Amino acid sequence: MRYDRTKKLFGNENFQKFQNAKIILLGVGGVGSFALDALYRTGITNITIVDFDIYEESNLNRQMGSEGNIGEVKVDALAKKYPKVTPIHVKITKEWIDNFDFSSYDYILDAIDDVTPKVHLIKKYFTKVISTSGGAKRIDPSKIEYKSIWDTYNDPFIRKIRTELKAQGFKKKFKVVFSSEEPKCIEKGSFEGVTGSFGLMMASITVQKLIKKY
Repeated sequence: MRYDRTKKLFGNENFQKFQNAKIILLGVGGVGSFALDALYRTGITNITIVDFDIYEESNLNRQMGSEGNIGEVKVDALAKKYPKVTPIHVKITKEWIDNFDFSSYDYILDAIDDVTPKVHLIKKYFTKVISTSGGAKRIDPSKIEYKSIWDTYNDPFIRKIRTELKAQGFKKKFKVVFSSEEPKCIEKGSFEGVTGSFGLMMASITVQKLIKKY
């Protein structure tokens, strides 16, 4: 039975919560694609995936779905692999966030790697956003944490998000997945053992929140 081991771990009642959940995932790259895979295999299949990019050869070291799909739109390739998802091929901007109806979704998974829309999303929907930093430039997944954005450190990307949120007057409690490991390089080098772990952490947080929500 496909979900037998999921039900053994979480129980039938929680598994039904997973089946009834509705999730939107923004960004399906090195982090988001692993979150998608973990959630889908757990029985959370009503997932809308949003991304503008296509697969390039440089994605092969870290992105689920990239193998054999170079040049293809990411969300379209992933929709073939995970047939119950809803793909949206669009660039995520402040304007798109303002015009999209997020009201029916239980959680918004934020794997956006652009500062401006990420800040805008957090400000507008912080009560149901599960947000992650990027996983590039690091080699140790044991340094990944989920904690208050105001207490993060050694993460230049989250520092930019934190600074911009403060500048825009956002002072709410908000947690984020980040790594306390100091970056190991200047360029965007990456290791799937870390980028994938960011996505798996995001999936775990989503599952735990769904269990507690209902």
